[in-house]
Amino acid sequence: MGKVSLLSLGCPKNLVDSEKLLNKLEKKGIFYSSNPDESDILIINTCGFIESAKKESIEEILKLSKLKGKNKKLLVFGCLAKRHGEDLKREIPEIDALWGVGDDDKIVDYCSKISTKSITTETAEKLTETPYAYLKIAEGCDKKCSYCVIPQIRGGFHSIPSEVILEEAKGLIQSGKKELILIAQDITEYGTDLKDYDLSRLIRDIASLEGDFWIRLLYLYPTSITDELIETIATEDKVCNYIDMPLQHSEKQMLELMGRGGSRSYFEKLIAKIRHIIPDVNIRTTLIVGFPQETDTEFNAMVKFAQRIKFDRLGVFTYSKEDGSTACKLKGQVSKKIKAERFNKIMTVQSEISLEKNKRLVGKSFKALIDDIEDNIAVARIYSQAPEIDGVVLIHDSSVEKGCFVNVKIEEAYDYDLKGSIVT
Repeated sequence: MGKVSLLSLGCPKNLVDSEKLLNKLEKKGIFYSSNPDESDILIINTCGFIESAKKESIEEILKLSKLKGKNKKLLVFGCLAKRHGEDLKREIPEIDALWGVGDDDKIVDYCSKISTKSITTETAEKLTETPYAYLKIAEGCDKKCSYCVIPQIRGGFHSIPSEVILEEAKGLIQSGKKELILIAQDITEYGTDLKDYDLSRLIRDIASLEGDFWIRLLYLYPTSITDELIETIATEDKVCNYIDMPLQHSEKQMLELMGRGGSRSYFEKLIAKIRHIIPDVNIRTTLIVGFPQETDTEFNAMVKFAQRIKFDRLGVFTYSKEDGSTACKLKGQVSKKIKAERFNKIMTVQSEISLEKNKRLVGKSFKALIDDIEDNIAVARIYSQAPEIDGVVLIHDSSVEKGCFVNVKIEEAYDYDLKGSIVT
């Protein structure tokens, strides 16, 4: 045995965990293959954040269990395995071994014991072949959001040492990555457990590294965004003028029930300040509809808030009742029908806002990163588009190379995507 197939589900933080595990396995002579049929070890990194993610994880485990013969091993790890390991093992006996989060060394030891190392001169396959990479800067979370069980799964917040992050960043840049995306459950907390070091300094240190690359920040907790951080984003040329700060709601009672900080007034003042200091900033947020006890009045107030603020990007989740969360025990659970209606309404509102904002870009030129070439069409992103969650720029020109920066002129605008052409 010398080949492993790994399926990574859920968020980018899981993807980072999966890639690090594969790197450790490769050092032991166990190489990744994208083809489960030719792999001796099948691994799934599961997600257990919301009900739909749990369902997907279980479905994928069952699919791989059908490929399993006497010469294949099925291994499961990650968030769902951490929360419901015993249930998974009981319900799916085909699983040979199971771990939670942060058990890389145990997984590597297990695989090494059952594996006959590969001796190969082939170039090892990679889990992801993209010009961007996620750079995890912290683990765990100390926030007490009532709908979330991540602290139970991943533990308390702790910053990854800056020297480790900078060394990883250097390696990614040297390997050709053009966009480094800083992620954690809450990156604004970075450095609170370190001495004289914070997120702004980390950003400046990464930006000082040699190379032509972007830095993008994801998951900024709104009440922890400091004036220094806003100024750092505004003044560092390599940092995308893109702020992703999940607000989750606008109304006081909902925010209190969610265990979130801030208020509608606070958010409005913060956004006005950000837009004043960074005029071309793109602000993304996420909102939750159908949280327990959410009334029509509160929902409609949130819709008006979104219409007034006109977020550049807006993601919406329907509330998912998670076992073990505080919100799970709240009275006044909202029906699936009402949650779906509210989701559709607010997304319809946002699609109109998004189209309006995209139309303003027509005729303007931007630096863009080519993510892929598909059927003679280049798929690119400008600074205001994060990979996998925002729209893209479609360019009918296959002469460009994947992973390169180009200048693109926007010619057409759609609800979320754009169409452009290469300009010199």
